[in-house]
Amino acid sequence: MCVSKASLTVYFDPPFWVGLYQREDGVGCQVCKITFGGEPRDQEVLAWLLNHWRDLRFSPLTAGSREASRQPNPKRMRREAHKATQPSGTGTKAQQALQLQREQMKTQRKAGSKERREAERERKLALRQEKRRQKHRGH
Repeated sequence: MCVSKASLTVYFDPPFWVGLYQREDGVGCQVCKITFGGEPRDQEVLAWLLNHWRDLRFSPLTAGSREASRQPNPKRMRREAHKATQPSGTGTKAQQALQLQREQMKTQRKAGSKERREAERERKLALRQEKRRQKHRGH
């Protein structure tokens, strides 16, 4: 039996309100960061998720902890439910997943800028060679 969990945490990260959508299944955990402008109402958050669901970019899959197959103690379940309802920042897994996503975006950006620099260098070289040919022709 594969159990899937999803949670959305909305918190204030000055100057914007940010939503952290985290989904876990038996394989691992993925995270997506959503930036809202002003403080969103519950209806606005739900409408935004329904309209932009396909546009969400999740972080790569990180290894998740496998849960025990047996039913936990009722007192522990109550404690965990109370802890989940309390306001908290980003979870450790979520922070790690977001950091991994940032690093991947950084490497992609670096690769793209390197390609642009190389293309510009080749263009300038071709321009210099063409000028040299024109001078050699005597024009």
